[in-house]
Formats: sequence, C-alpha cells, structure tokens
Amino acid sequence: MEKDSAVLQGAFLLASKLCLPSALSSLQKMDWSRVGHPVVEAVREICGQEELNTTASCWKKKTVCVVWLKLLCGEAEEDVETSWRENPFFPLLNGLPEICVELERLVHHVKSSPTREDDVRLFLEVWLELWKGRNEQKVGGEDSIEAMFAKQFARLSSMSSSLSPQAAKRFKLDTSNPMISSPANDVLYILLHALKDMKDHISSSDLCLQALSISLDSLFTALLIDQEVKLPTKEKMQILSKAVSIREKNDGKLSLELIQEAQRDLRASHRPSQFKPSRMTLREALKIITDLTQFWLNSKLLAVDDLSYSTFRLEQSVQRVLTAPEEAGLPETMTESDVQKPEMNLLRGLLKSLIFPTIETTPEMEAKVTMNIISHRLEDYQSFAELCASEKSWASPDEQLLDFLEKNKAAFQQHDTLLSLASTLMATLHSEAPNVRQCKKLMKVTADIFSALSLEDKNKSLAAMLRLSTRGFLGHSVPSAVTDGFEQELNMAFNCIIQGGGGASATVSLGHLNTAAALIARVAFQNPEAALKSCCHSAVFNKGSFSLMAKILQQLPGLKGEKVRENEAECDEKEEKQAKGNRDEVKDDVSGGRLLCKCLQETIKTKSLLACEKEQLLKFLGLLMMPVIAVEGEERRQCFLPPQEVVNIFVLPNLSTAGRSLFDTELSLQLLHTALGVDVQQPASSPHWLLDCSPFPLLYILAQLHNQALRFWEQPLEGTVCHWSMDTKELLESVLASLAKVVGAEVAAAPSSWSRALFWLYNKMEELDWAVRFHLKPVWGEHFKNEVPLSLLTVCDLPEQEWSGLDLPQYGQGSGLLAWMECCSISDSLRATMLSCLSLDQRRTDHVGMFSKGLLVALTQTLPWCSVSQWSRLLGTLRELITSGRLHVPFSLEYVDYLPLMDLRRFSCDLRLSVLLLRVLQLLCGSSCSDWLSADGWAHVGRLYAHAVREMMNSVRAKLPLPSSGAWTASASTPPKTPASRDSNPSCTSVKVTKPTIDSPTEAEGLKESHKEEEVETTLSQEVLFVLSQLFCHVQHIQVMMPGGRSEPLFLSSLEILSHYEAVMTAFPESSSPLESDNTRHFFTTITDNLESEEMKVVLQQKIAQLVSAGAR
Repeated sequence: MEKDSAVLQGAFLLASKLCLPSALSSLQKMDWSRVGHPVVEAVREICGQEELNTTASCWKKKTVCVVWLKLLCGEAEEDVETSWRENPFFPLLNGLPEICVELERLVHHVKSSPTREDDVRLFLEVWLELWKGRNEQKVGGEDSIEAMFAKQFARLSSMSSSLSPQAAKRFKLDTSNPMISSPANDVLYILLHALKDMKDHISSSDLCLQALSISLDSLFTALLIDQEVKLPTKEKMQILSKAVSIREKNDGKLSLELIQEAQRDLRASHRPSQFKPSRMTLREALKIITDLTQFWLNSKLLAVDDLSYSTFRLEQSVQRVLTAPEEAGLPETMTESDVQKPEMNLLRGLLKSLIFPTIETTPEMEAKVTMNIISHRLEDYQSFAELCASEKSWASPDEQLLDFLEKNKAAFQQHDTLLSLASTLMATLHSEAPNVRQCKKLMKVTADIFSALSLEDKNKSLAAMLRLSTRGFLGHSVPSAVTDGFEQELNMAFNCIIQGGGGASATVSLGHLNTAAALIARVAFQNPEAALKSCCHSAVFNKGSFSLMAKILQQLPGLKGEKVRENEAECDEKEEKQAKGNRDEVKDDVSGGRLLCKCLQETIKTKSLLACEKEQLLKFLGLLMMPVIAVEGEERRQCFLPPQEVVNIFVLPNLSTAGRSLFDTELSLQLLHTALGVDVQQPASSPHWLLDCSPFPLLYILAQLHNQALRFWEQPLEGTVCHWSMDTKELLESVLASLAKVVGAEVAAAPSSWSRALFWLYNKMEELDWAVRFHLKPVWGEHFKNEVPLSLLTVCDLPEQEWSGLDLPQYGQGSGLLAWMECCSISDSLRATMLSCLSLDQRRTDHVGMFSKGLLVALTQTLPWCSVSQWSRLLGTLRELITSGRLHVPFSLEYVDYLPLMDLRRFSCDLRLSVLLLRVLQLLCGSSCSDWLSADGWAHVGRLYAHAVREMMNSVRAKLPLPSSGAWTASASTPPKTPASRDSNPSCTSVKVTKPTIDSPTEAEGLKESHKEEEVETTLSQEVLFVLSQLFCHVQHIQVMMPGGRSEPLFLSSLEILSHYEAVMTAFPESSSPLESDNTRHFFTTITDNLESEEMKVVLQQKIAQLVSAGAR
C-alpha cells in the first residue's frame, strides 16, 4: 500500500476512535471540530507539498471520490467480491471504516446548526463548481480519476435505484423539509432557495459579491439564454487579461492555472446551464435575486471599495444580465406570462446602482495572456492565434514575439490566421523605418507557416494574397535588403526545380512535381507577380520546361486570382500608359486579364521570340487552358486559364489590323485554334464561352485576313498582311470553320437575339471576295442566299431560290469553270453540290472535250493559291470527274520505249490524273504563266504536286500490298507457295524448283490454284512497275521544267517512287527480267541527266543503280 494511502486510512481510523462510543456515521456537524482534526491534518500532509502540486491535486480528487464511493457502496450494499474485481478504488476504499448509511443533502448540511460563514463559502464553492461544469482542459491523471469515479458512480447508482422496498425504508429523510421534497433535478430552485435562507449568515463584502455574482450567472445561463453567446476573440482576450491581471496581484505571478480558471469562468458564463429548471420560473428567480440584492444593499455589503476578483466577476455578471435581451434574447419557448417586466426592471435598477472601480489592462498583459494560451494550446487557441496575428498594436515585432512565433508556428497554420499575420507583416514592412532583420525573420516565419499548410489551404491563401496585393509583401517601397533576400530565394527555388529534372524531361515524377509546386507556392505567397513572371519566363525560354510549369500552376489554382484592375495601386504610371496603349477596337482592356496573362505579356514583349520559343509559349498556354482536377476530391474540372481570356488578351488585339501585335498573326491563329479545341465541359444550358470574345467582330477580322490570303503570292497592297505562309492560310481556314460552326450553333438556337449582329456581319462581307462568305456558311444558315459569280450559273444548274449571281468584273465570259473549281475547293459539302449540279451533256463529245480543256485552264489558274486541304478536295474532284467519264484525259506513250502486254485499266485513274497534272504544270511553267509566281509560290506549287504524287502512290500501294518480311520467311518452307515466297532468299528458290509430292486430287487442285495466284500477282507487279516508271518520269519532267529545278519535295517524291520500285522488284522477283531491269536503269538515268542540281542527280542515280532484278544478283 502507498504511504499516502496508509496516512489517510490511519486518519480516518483515529477519527472513528475519537467518535466512540458513537459511530462515525452518526457524526453531527457540531462534532466535526472535535473528531475531524486527524483527517484534516492527513489531507494537509498529503496535499500540502508545493513541489508536488500535480500529485496534491490528484490526491484531493482521489480523496473526495473514495469518500463518496464508500457512501454509495453502503447504500447499494455492494458485495465485497464484486467490489475488489470491478472497483479500482477498492484497495484504499476497503481500508476506511464505515462512515454512514445515509448522506444528507448538502444544503441540509450547511443549513444545519451551527451555520457559519465557512458553510456559506463551501456552499458557494460547490455551486460555482456545479455551474462551471467539468474542466474540459484537464488531462492525464486527474482526468482518469474523474473518469473512473464517474464509471463507478453510474454503476453504484443503478444498484441503489434497484433496492428492495425494505431496503428503501432505511432512508429516514425528513419529507417535510422543502429542500428534500423539491424536484431533484431542479438545481437552480434548490440553490437559490438555500441562498435565500442563508443570506443572514453572510457578513463579509467579498462573500456577498460572490453570492450575487453566482446568482446572476445562474439566472443568465439557465433562464435568459438558450444558446451559447459568442464573444469576439478580442473581447475574450480583454476579459481574460483583466481577470488574470487582478488575480496575479494576489498570487504574485502569472501562472497557467490562472488563465485556465479564467477561461473556465468565461466559458461557463456564456453557455446555457446544464441544469434546466423544472419548477423554478423566471418570475420567482427574479424575485429572489432582487430581494437578495436589496437586502445586501441595505446591509452595505455591496459597497465596492477595493479591486478584487470577486468585484470583477460581479461586474461581468451584472453587465451580462443588463444586456441579456440585446445579446441573446429570451428563449422562444418562454411565454409572455413568464416574463415579468416589473421584476426585471426593478432588478436592473438595483444593478445599475452598483458602482464598480475602473479595471484597466495593458497591451503587455494582453500579449502575455494571448501567448500563453497559444503556446500551451489552451481552449480556443486557434482564434487567439488569429488575434495575435492581426493585432496592430503588436505590428512592430520584438525579439520575444518573433521567438514566440517561430516556436509556435503550428498554432498559426490556418488560412485566416496566416492571412492576418501576412497583413500585419505587410503593415510592418511598409512602415516608415522597419527593422530589416526582424522583418526578414518575420517574413521567413510567415513563409514557413504557409509551407506547412495543406494544398487546399495554400490555394486559399494564395487567392487571398492576390486580393491583398499582386506583389505580396513587396508591393510598396520595401527595404532593398528584404527585396534582395527574396530574389535569392526565388532564384534558388527555380534553380532547384530545373536541376531536379524540371527542364527538358517530358515526364516528371509525382514527388518532384509536388516538391516543385511547394517551392513555387512558397515564393508566390510572398510575391505572386514575381513568381508568376519567373514561371512564364521559364516556360517560354527554358527548353522543355513549359510542361512542368503548367503542371505546377495547375496544382496552384489559387494563383488564378481575380481580374487585375487596370489602374491597380502598385502599377506605376509607365505601366498604366503601356496598358492603355495596348487597347484594341475589338476588346478595350488588354491588361485587364488575370495576373498570369499580365506577366506573360510582359515576358514576351521584351524580345522577339524564336520559333522554338513561340512553340513553347503555345504549348504552355494550351496546357493551362485544359480542364484538370486541381484539388483532389473535386469532381468538376477547371481551367487555370479560361480559353476566353486567352482569346481576349492574346488573340484579338494581335489579329486586329489596328492593334500593335505582341507576336505574329500565325501564333495568334494557333492560340485561337488551340482554344477552340479545348473541352471546357460547360453545362448544356449555358452559352459557349466564345460569346464572351466578341464573336462577330472576330469572324470579320478572320474573314479580312482570309481575303488578304487569297492572292498572297501577288505583291501585297499597303496595309495588308505580309509574310504569309500557306500553313498559316491552312490554319486560318481551319479556325474560321471551327469558329463559324460554334457561332452558327448559337445563332440557330436563338436567331432573334443575333439578327442584328448577323446582318452587320453579312453587310461587312460585301467588301471581301465572294468566296470568303462560303467559309461562314454555318453562320448564315438559311437566312441568306448563296451569292456566286454569274458565270458559275452558266456551267452549273443551281436552284434560284437558294442561289443568286453576282456581276463581278474579274469573272467575265468563260470564267464559269474557274468559279466552279474555287467552289469545289472551299468545303466538302459545296464540292458535292458542284459535282451534282454540273451541267454537262456526256453524250456530246464536243461538250466533253471543251469541258476538259476548260477545266485544264481553270485548274492551272486555281492550283497555285490552294492550301493543302483545298488541293486535296480538288484532287478528289478530279478523280470523280475522271471516273465518271466527264473529264477526258488521253494517255500518251511519250515515256514508253516499248508497249508491254498488260492490262492497265485498274490504274487508269492514277495514270490519267498524273498526265493531267503534267499538262497543268506544263501550262503553268510555260512562257505565258511563268511570271505569275514568286520563288515561294513555285515552292508551294512543288509541295502541292508532291502531295498529289503521294496520294497516287498510296493508291498504287493499296492495289498491291507488299508482304511483311516475316511472312516471306514463314512461307518459304511450306507449300503451296504464297506471294510471300517470291523472295531473293535462296531457300525460297529451292522451294520453288522442288516438285511437291501429290498425294490426292484435292492437293493437286490446291497446287494448281496456287500457280494461278502466282501468275496473277506477277502480272500485277509488272503493271505496278510500269505505273511507277510513268510517275517517276512525270515527276522528273516537272522538276526540270520548274524555275530553279531544285524543288526538294519533288526530289523526295522521286526517291520515294524509286524505293517502292525496288521493294516491288524484291518482293516479286519474276516481275522484271535482268534485261528489263537493265533497260529501266538506263532509261531512268537518261531522264535524270536533265536535272540542273548535281547533288540531286547523283543521289537519284545511285538509287537507280540499285534497281537490279533478283535473277541478275
């Protein structure tokens, strides 16, 4: 047994002997002074050691618990066997003598004679503890003692309630006593009536102040509020500081227990009481308290002369009751009959008559209390951390505060608290003479706190910082030492990212990405604009880093921020003028976008971008426009940079002819094309995001650009777009088609809403070429007729209700087929219409002949200005005309030394198309047309012809697919032989000459069929070689004719033809004999001798020399 337990048990045994011959259970109150001395001394001995304050507190509780449980065990008649197994207090409990069978109510005890002021003080202390409730901040040993006691109390109480009627008779309570007969659960009734009965025994002013204070608090919490009254944290701090300041004067030092007790008082005084009255009414409670107040006022006990804690508590209680209706209101369940205004007014009048001394506290005391609450994580410490962070009176941090913040960073790791701390730091930095060293330390502490936040809170804090200032802590005049320190941290962060694998690597590990995002977020919180500028610079100018920068920003959607105000406080006059200078007639506010757009604009306007840098910029913006799930757990995907913002800031001003472009038109079109391809996942009912981008003016600008591109090989007029490439025109057509489709859908959904804009756009199109309107056909819908040159109507039977003619001077008599060809190149649907409505009588050969000649001329006029997509449509048109017999192209034998005996009908279309293109190029390269085009124009014609050659090559390949090398190897040893067995491999040859053994008629029939297939394939391969030879000769002829003779696309086409020629000869050895291959090599070499370029000639002739048949090897 423990020493302390033995001391306590011995004291109770001695008390029991002193009580003899009576039992200790029959002890009267008046006899306690004679009998209780040993128990009091034992408790003092155990609990009176200052160095063991924690142990002493535990023993106080343990003693109370043991005494109460001893009483309860007697009442419940608990079996000893059960007790030693289930009761953790049994060792100490069993050593105590029997105290009593019954326990009088506490109130009955204190009221019994003799009643002294100490009894009243005990009563008030018990009342105060009941009202405060359990101390929620206790942990460790005390908490475990209370938990064990509560468990045993519940067990014994349930046993006591189930006693037999005979056992119940042993309780001899005086039922005539109103204290006993009152409802057991109406604590307020019992306590107020007891205090009323004992008012004459209160003779000291301090005890009177305590009694009135607890009475008012009980009235307030039990009858005047039904929910907790929320106090601002600053008010809490002021109340606690005053309470602690007063008690500190008495105790001599500021202790943690003082703050905890003050918090407990404050909490209990603003929460609804746990003891709801069942009998006590508001009228009765008011009357009792009013009478008590009047009695003590008359007794001069409420005259407050000195400042004490009791005085402070009473002042707080009075203020709560006086302001109760305004603060909390009366409970909704309270009826008007319960509310007695006279009693309430009388009590208020008495309370208002009380005069309290002024209680002041100092900022130092408030800071000490706040820091203690935070550092020891006391109740509501996070709110106090936010208060500490936002307190302007502490805005000039000293070393003590900085050390405190550094040690307690975890307490400040909330979004709102961090924001308050950031605001305080900004105020400190922007003061007249900030302490640089302290500011840098505070800045580091704030950044450390931010770094410890979750990703979600980081993004909230970044968004909030952007609302405060786009330049964060460095938004105004800041000492250069602070700025230099941040610049070093910024550079170090980006160096770590790049050196850690964030450069050209396409794939980045998740760990590296998270680390990189954390580094960027940290510097961005300190200065968002500087961090975003560095991100933009790295994305554009560091090779391959655009992907990582985009992924980092997608993890930090808080940096999206709000729209930047044009005249923001931190923008200097120069920046403001620059912003105004970039305005455009289509969209007024170029700089009014998000901060990222502003930073990106400043990054790219400082230097001319290289092609690779433009590509990185395009990919960077493309990734930022893609919807992603930025925060884990979210369902909706969001764009870091909305497509409409990219269009408004980077596309519209640069496409406008009146704007000063930050970069070229092609890059603007690429950005627009990328933006239109983004799947934003808008709700079906919401309008398309493009409607926020001035869609009709945008369509008009694009139409203007397309109009200028129609004849871009010609000398450009003043004010028009220069340096066009055919790729740009191709891109422009694609963008125009996509844009028209989107706008057309919106117009079709609400035609009345867009009628005015629609007519405006249509009237604007009158200034442009007639063909441009057809690119906007989805926009017009059925609102307007198709307007074409009048000459087109002479060659095409078009319905008058849908088509009308325009009298255009450049389309005179005989230009109908030119207009027809241009229509065929615009779109697939328009090409289908032109082919179906072509007016041509195929029964008249003269008509077909005239049509074929006219089409040759029209094709020659159209070809140079076609984009690749337009040229593809025209090639499809020509194939359709050749196949249907409407276009007559005679095939000449000018490149044939001998006429082979083969069937070329399956290649008729390809051969005729090749001859037709030869005739077109002969006409175009002739003296009448040779000066039409510039060097770039001729290069483009070469690319278009090479495209047509590749298309014809694909058609030829499809008619005789080449087998894979694996198939040849597998089939070399397995009869009957397949086409794959025709290889140069010796094993294949041996199989070919060996006669298989025929075991059955079925096998003989199969072998015969195999020989037939081989003969067919051999013939087909010979036909393919002939077609390839014709294509090669045509390409060589055209390359020789073209100005310069160095068309690289045609040279590559020739190499491709020769490579396929060699592959066919290898796959099908019987397709060419040694003599035939020798003649072919000689013939091809003679053709290539006409080339001007010696380098090209040498390469081609080396390739020709490899065309050797299998038999000659």
